[in-house]
Amino acid sequence: MLITRGFSLTNFVIASSALCFQVCVLYPWHEKLDEEFQNLKTEHLRLLKESEQDRLKELKSIEGRLRALSGQ
Repeated sequence: MLITRGFSLTNFVIASSALCFQVCVLYPWHEKLDEEFQNLKTEHLRLLKESEQDRLKELKSIEGRLRALSGQ
């Protein structure tokens, strides 16, 4: 009886400390990582749009040069 009560108390202490660690350490860290990931995703989309616009400008420039060459 005393041994099972000791195991029960030990199990309770371990589970409580694990829960406290998850709530106090891991959850805020997860929230910070999630925020940084969202910022990174936003920046990546901005760079993709900027790159696409640069490519379109370059293609229009090439198209204009081809028209000028074929018109001569």
